[in-house]
Amino acid sequence: MEFRHVSILRQECADFLVVNPEGTYVDCTLGGAGHSQAIADKLNAQGTLVGMDRDGDAVRTAEERLVGQFPCRIEVIRDNFKNLDGVLDGLNIVQVDGIFFDLGVSSYQLDNAERGFSYKQDGPLDMRMDRNGEFSAYQVVNSYSEDDLAEIIWNYGEERWARRIAQFIVRGRKERPITTTFELVEIIKKAIPKGARKEGPHPGKRTFQAIRIEVNNELKILDNTMRTAVARLKPGGRIGVITFHSLEDRIVKKVFQELQKGCICPPRLPCVCGRKPSLRDVGNMTPSSEEIMVNSRARSARFRFGIKV
Repeated sequence: MEFRHVSILRQECADFLVVNPEGTYVDCTLGGAGHSQAIADKLNAQGTLVGMDRDGDAVRTAEERLVGQFPCRIEVIRDNFKNLDGVLDGLNIVQVDGIFFDLGVSSYQLDNAERGFSYKQDGPLDMRMDRNGEFSAYQVVNSYSEDDLAEIIWNYGEERWARRIAQFIVRGRKERPITTTFELVEIIKKAIPKGARKEGPHPGKRTFQAIRIEVNNELKILDNTMRTAVARLKPGGRIGVITFHSLEDRIVKKVFQELQKGCICPPRLPCVCGRKPSLRDVGNMTPSSEEIMVNSRARSARFRFGIKV
């Protein structure tokens, strides 16, 4: 299956990030390389683009679409962005001019049934962004306790029926292991009262999001990664992050706000922490109505950005 992914706010992101055509830029979430192509297109032969992704399919696609196609130096690395420090150290790069993140799951991962991310297609219970990892959605669904399932479905999916869904999952797996996405969807539908299923999104949406986040440890690594990224920026360097749901957006927003104000001492007390602001011009934007009409998945996207002090 071809790696197809429509990059949201593609040109807007590149235009904000790249102010130095000879600079060094990092795309921490290559996906289909759409954002990377837009960034590389603004760099000259002295510029460098480092692209990272934990998904092997994304890395192979990015190599085909980037290497040898642009005048700048291209480095494509298969790794989790939580290891950003190590990747840059391995390339002998101390500081960079811009860092970009496009969080969440890609269209390719959602549309490829065998990856097991979609509640709309039948496939194995997988959901691993890194297919070299051994931990998958199968383990979460078939081995987590009822309490643990309810907790992640509530915390990561903000699903009001989390406890009932967890109860039904545990009850269902006692008969036989739950192995496919459609088997899980049917259990979720039985757990959510019929009247509640008539309103809102697909009944499996929130639970699938929660399990995916748990499998890939998406939220727990965000806070530290954002701080690492800002620390690796040169003065005047730029960071941009696209988020797709309130949980990850809340984390990014909170970190940016903290880095913008610097001091973390209690209000009305003299500053003893000595911290200075490290971000300025923090802001955000959302896709235009025209882009949303063309790509419905852009509806929930938000681009947060800032400049290193």
